[in-house]
Amino acid sequence: MGELTIVDLVRNGTMSAEVAALFWSAVEEQVSFIVAAVPRLAGKSTTSAAILQMCPPEVPLHHVAGEPEVMEVLRQERLGGYLVVAEFSQAPVPGYIWGEPVRRVFDTMAAGYALQACLHAPSPVDAVLEITQGNQVSDEAASRIGLVVYIERFGTDMTNFWRRIAEVYEVDYVEGGRPVGRTLYRWQPQTDRFEVVEQPRNFAQDHGLLLSRAEVISDLAQSGRTSGAELEAALARFRETHRS
Repeated sequence: MGELTIVDLVRNGTMSAEVAALFWSAVEEQVSFIVAAVPRLAGKSTTSAAILQMCPPEVPLHHVAGEPEVMEVLRQERLGGYLVVAEFSQAPVPGYIWGEPVRRVFDTMAAGYALQACLHAPSPVDAVLEITQGNQVSDEAASRIGLVVYIERFGTDMTNFWRRIAEVYEVDYVEGGRPVGRTLYRWQPQTDRFEVVEQPRNFAQDHGLLLSRAEVISDLAQSGRTSGAELEAALARFRETHRS
C-alpha cells in the first residue's frame, strides 16, 4: 500500500465511511489507538498514517522510539498531541521498540499525550496482551489505550492482496492484562459489509456529528476526491462549519 488517504481506504473497501468517521472523531478527541494485524503487508502503517492525517492541524505528532532523553523532555514540556511509534516489535528495524522503551512511552502518556502504535497480533485482545504481558506494561498504563483496530489481509501475493478492518474495539480499561470494553464495528465476510455492533461510550457522543462526518467522507469517496489536499480542505470546511 502506498501513501493513501482515508478516502482511498474507503474507496478500496478497507473500511466504510462510517468507520472512517469514527476514526476522525477519535483523533479530534485525541483518543489513543493501536493498529494490529498478523501478516506483513496488512496495511497497519498505511491505515495509521491515514487516520492521523485527520488530526486537527494544531495537534502535534511526535515520532518517538522510547528514547530516555526524548521521553524526559516530552514529560517536562507537556506539549500534548500524539506519541507515534512505528511498531511494538522485537524485530531489528529502526523505530521498532520492545520492553523498557515501550514502558517509557506509556509512562510519558501520563503527561498529557495520546498514543498511536502498530503491532502484530491476531485480535484486539491479543494486541493488548502483547503490550501488558509481552512488554510488562501495567494495567493502569495500558488503560490509556482507547481503541484497538484489527486488520485482516487476504490474497496470495503482492499483486492481489486486499484488506479489511475486521474489528474496531473500544477499551474502557485493562484488568489482568486484558482489555475490558466492547466491539464497535465488525466486518462480515459473507456480505463484505461493516456491521455496527455498539456505539462508542467514551468518545464521539454526538451521534449526529458522527453521521455528518461519515457523509463528508462518503461524498469524497464517491466523487473520487481522494488526495490529501482535497481531504484536508474538506476537514477544514467541516471544522469551520461546526465550530462551537
